[in-house]
Amino acid sequence: MKRLGKVLHVSSSKRLVIVAEANIPIGTQVFDSKLKVVGSVADIFGPVKKPYVTVKPSVDKPEQYVGQILYVT
Repeated sequence: MKRLGKVLHVSSSKRLVIVAEANIPIGTQVFDSKLKVVGSVADIFGPVKKPYVTVKPSVDKPEQYVGQILYVT
């Protein structure tokens, strides 16, 4: 597994915002440290060297992941 990055906050549209540590295609599944599926990559934006990624959550309370590191396969 590769580190996707640390969750900065939850946007007003209820998506997790992360500064990406790797180039990840849209649609990639995102996992927490216990290999639970958190959601999938919905959008990539910002500077090329340090892009931001939004994750469309598939969990009930996405706020619980703020400050945590998320992963991709």
